[in-house]
Amino acid sequence: MAKGLTYKAAGVDIEAGDRLVERIRSAVRRTHGPRVLGQYGHFAGVFSLDYNQRLFQRNYKHPLLVSGTDGVGTKLRVAIDAHSYRTIGQDCVAMCVNDVLVLGAEPLFFLDYLGVGRLDAEILAEVVTGVAEACRKCDCALLGGETAELPGFYAPGDFDLAGFAVGIVEKRRIIDGRRIEEGDTLLGLASSGLHSNGYSLARKIVFETAGLNVTDEMPGLGRPVADILLEPTRLYPSAVLKVLRYYRTKKVVHGMAHITGGGVAANVARIIPPGLRARIEKKAWPVPPIFTWLQKAGGVSTKEMWRVFNMGIGFVLIASPYYADHIAGILEKAGETVYRIGRIARGNGDAVLV
Repeated sequence: MAKGLTYKAAGVDIEAGDRLVERIRSAVRRTHGPRVLGQYGHFAGVFSLDYNQRLFQRNYKHPLLVSGTDGVGTKLRVAIDAHSYRTIGQDCVAMCVNDVLVLGAEPLFFLDYLGVGRLDAEILAEVVTGVAEACRKCDCALLGGETAELPGFYAPGDFDLAGFAVGIVEKRRIIDGRRIEEGDTLLGLASSGLHSNGYSLARKIVFETAGLNVTDEMPGLGRPVADILLEPTRLYPSAVLKVLRYYRTKKVVHGMAHITGGGVAANVARIIPPGLRARIEKKAWPVPPIFTWLQKAGGVSTKEMWRVFNMGIGFVLIASPYYADHIAGILEKAGETVYRIGRIARGNGDAVLV
């Protein structure tokens, strides 16, 4: 008589899931401060907004929750092909917390989702450990997550990763671009490379047009393809929040933008009020060599490069020109590379590259 079917025989390994939970438990708990209540591994995470009531009431009279969700796109394909999984977790966190930060919000907690064909506890523990390490850098709790084993849905070795961040900002201190005015200065924070955008084009150039493998050295750049393409997205909350906390009683930062898909101009344009224009000076910062290499190797037009990639700027602050130098100093002291990349002029509620 044939043995009865089991869940494991159908492709879902419950024991492997339990092993994964044990492997990531300590990394996750290290992101938990006094605001996280209850035990890790429950059905839902609990986060207290008033763990220190006097501190909370001093900082927030009308608190607003700010949420964001994102993934890492086809950069994940590079990580899988290179068998390098730790940094992809930072990419996922960064894509979410940097978006939340744009409104002036302090990231509070993060959740992740992993969809897999077959659960490999060692690989997924690397991914989640990377997520947890990035959360700690942002003082953000990894409050929970989901690992779904979906046999027959993903090719062997493939998986997907998505994240969800929640932050908090006082209503009167929200930064939504409405205070942007003519004469304001644009401060650009350097990216670490491609971040997590444009990878469908980048992969086509690198692996199809140039015929390289993840282990090959990138011609002229002196580093392996995998190292360059998997350079993690920068986490901007720590540095930018130092600025916002310093100027807690002054509204000197008038707008911010996270430079993701669409490039510098398109993302900055999203926050420019009607009647104004952001004039972004393309020569105000050095374009990193990876972008020059991609353009040449792929025969990509300059217009398309600036439309797809961040070209070396990962985050933009629009601030009062009187405070711009001091703001830049705070950011640089916090480890960021800062460029004055333009100014606000009269226009049609858009952003242009000049």
